[in-house]
Amino acid sequence: MRRRIRETPNALGALGGLVWVVVTIVPIYYLVLTSLRRQQDYYIENPLLPPADPTLDAYRLVLENDFVRYLSNSLIVTVASVAVILTVSLMASYYLVRAGTPLSRGTLRLVLLGLAIPVQATIIPVYYLIVRLGLYDSLVALILPAIAFAIPISVLIIVNFVRDIPAELFESMRADGAGHGRILLALVLPLSRPALLTVGIYQALQVWNGFLFPLILTQSSSVRVLPLSLWTYQGQFAVNVPAVLAAVTLSALPVLAAFVVGRRQLVSGLTAGFGK
Repeated sequence: MRRRIRETPNALGALGGLVWVVVTIVPIYYLVLTSLRRQQDYYIENPLLPPADPTLDAYRLVLENDFVRYLSNSLIVTVASVAVILTVSLMASYYLVRAGTPLSRGTLRLVLLGLAIPVQATIIPVYYLIVRLGLYDSLVALILPAIAFAIPISVLIIVNFVRDIPAELFESMRADGAGHGRILLALVLPLSRPALLTVGIYQALQVWNGFLFPLILTQSSSVRVLPLSLWTYQGQFAVNVPAVLAAVTLSALPVLAAFVVGRRQLVSGLTAGFGK
């Protein structure tokens, strides 16, 4: 006779999961509901109940105050940064894995040393370099530091994938007369696609949400990005809480969409890369 094993319900785990769901959902629920209220209704209605007279006035006000420009700046910075990060990290990973020389091993250690350097500790040297290069108050001033600080973790992830590509595949392509460029494009790039998607999603979220560099390295509104614009809106709409939260909602939509679409790929890519 087979013994039936009763599974004891994990009440503590269920309670912890419920608490986590509440902690996650309630702020989003409050954010959306408040952004749909009128300014005068915000102080008299229950914040956790749907608005009696929902309106899109807060969103209209935000869109009329250069939100599209700030969104465009964030898109330019994010797309340019991620494109360069992926290109440089893939080529660097290919060299660091296939060279097999003391120089390549030392270079890998040096690159990974960048993981131990906090961004806040380098803000003064970065500011000095950007000013000396004449790039202050430009989108390029945001793109270059974003690329530099993203390279170490990106290389760490991609190296784990490139290292596990069978050496026989490289040798067969070399025997067919393929050069490094063809090997990189025809072999390494397709087999490293999970790592590239992981790095792309992760770094896009990091660049999109970046606040320190835009705060220090830009000044004019023409190059302002979304995270910094939220800080500006907070001062501009000081007493108009629905407008501030409408700006937060609009700025979070692209990040939320990217996370929903790529969350499974992001998690699987990270775990597969470090587990190999």
